[in-house]
Amino acid sequence: MELILVAWNEVLLRPMLNGLLLFYGLLFNSFGLSIVLLTVVVRLITLPLTMKQLKATKAISVIQPKLQELQKKYGKDRQKISQETMRLYKEHGISPMGCVLPMVIQFPVWIGLYQVIIMALNLTPEGLLGLSRALYSWLGVAHEAIPLNAQLLWLNLARPDPTPVLPVLTGASMWVMQKQTTPVSADPAQAATNRMMQWMFPLMFAFLTFSFPSGLALYWVISNIVGIVIQYFITGWGGLRPAPAPKAQRGEEADGKARAGKPRDKR
Repeated sequence: MELILVAWNEVLLRPMLNGLLLFYGLLFNSFGLSIVLLTVVVRLITLPLTMKQLKATKAISVIQPKLQELQKKYGKDRQKISQETMRLYKEHGISPMGCVLPMVIQFPVWIGLYQVIIMALNLTPEGLLGLSRALYSWLGVAHEAIPLNAQLLWLNLARPDPTPVLPVLTGASMWVMQKQTTPVSADPAQAATNRMMQWMFPLMFAFLTFSFPSGLALYWVISNIVGIVIQYFITGWGGLRPAPAPKAQRGEEADGKARAGKPRDKR
């Protein structure tokens, strides 16, 4: 346990804290801008994993009709469906972990950033002492930055947003990002599950924003916006596009247009 704690502090917490204070000194003592820059840096570091996730999601959407055929063919034989699904994934070079790994990796970053914000903005004597011990001795800019200015517009980044602005932005940006990456499914059950997931996580994070430091909420919003931009250049608008009409419905519409275009019999 002690080894895990040392690894947590030395591999994640201290580098993130010192990097944040370095950005703070370089960005005119703006803690908000330093969080924004840290978010972009984290996104760039995890970009290869993000691209892998998006490509895996896109590939799954391509084979969606084949997955539906497997469900119809094998009915309630879950074991057979699972075996055939994994075979299909292997044929198309899809890794199921590729869809969830970037999200899993970001959880420690969120937890670490939460601790960093609390540590950096703790202005009590004990807090300042702990902060000075966590800084690298050779990084003079970080030592000179203490104490930090937590103010950004109306926000105190160490405290929750007193208005609903950040919670709404957090929920809305997360909804757009999830909607963009969720493939359109013709299966009603799968579509219902997708809709539930698209609303559950944005609402949950928006609710958490009311009680978490606004600096962490700012990280979420910027991270979501950067993610939306990355996803657009890799997969386009994705699930944000209207779902195509079913084949039967398209056939009926085409027949209707054809009949409308024919001249009427004047007899």
